Amino acid sequence: MKIALFSDIHANLPALEAFFKDVENREPDALYCLGDLVGYNIWPNEVINEIRKRGIPTIAGNYDQGIGLMSNDCGCAYKEEHEKDMGKISISYTNSIVKPDERKYLRTLPAHIKVEFQLNNDKLNLLLVHGSPRKINEYLFEDRDEKSMMRIMEGADADIMCFGHTHKPYHRILPIEPGENPHYRHAINIGSVGKPKDGNPQGGYVLLTINENSGISNKDSISVEFIRFDYDIEKAAKAIEDSPLPDEYAEMLRKGF
Repeated sequence: MKIALFSDIHANLPALEAFFKDVENREPDALYCLGDLVGYNIWPNEVINEIRKRGIPTIAGNYDQGIGLMSNDCGCAYKEEHEKDMGKISISYTNSIVKPDERKYLRTLPAHIKVEFQLNNDKLNLLLVHGSPRKINEYLFEDRDEKSMMRIMEGADADIMCFGHTHKPYHRILPIEPGENPHYRHAINIGSVGKPKDGNPQGGYVLLTINENSGISNKDSISVEFIRFDYDIEKAAKAIEDSPLPDEYAEMLRKGF
């Protein structure tokens, strides 16, 4: 089974449209969205409705949760005052343009999706979250301590955990019992479709392949492919500059940070 996973569109309609064109050519068997449909750009309603009309299973991101509740807090955990000031403008603007039906959709999105496979007499659990199983806006960066990451995944009974939120893709394989009876867990950040932060302005997503031989005892039995695709970055950046949103968000798109 080939599963396409995408996240963190952040109201960037040109990026989402390019993503759909790219992923359709790869013919996945399943497609899941890991949240943060809105914020930072001018097309929150359009992005929401592109997801809805395709019937894509979607979980709530922290920004979706904030807008769904019509809160003035997106749960973005800004550290610097300048970031906080820009964030206030973004969530205020997004709240002002999201329509009632679209807001209701955001408010009712689930927090997690769990998919259980039964292969080779093994139970293989795939868990989809936005930030972490513990908190919607917890940042799981690649340098997270291995023991901490292991505790999080064990607590959630996740053999494969896919998440977004940091906008920085990576795949870590965590050995639980190396040796004669190996057991491995996979932590996969799927990156961002509409607001990359890894220095590459291209949109990104993941293709996860699980086959009939996949299982917890073979670390190479699942395949994780990080896909990057081009989109009209200038259209998305110019839309920001022509809106009440801070121009700095446009530069972030151009530079991928």
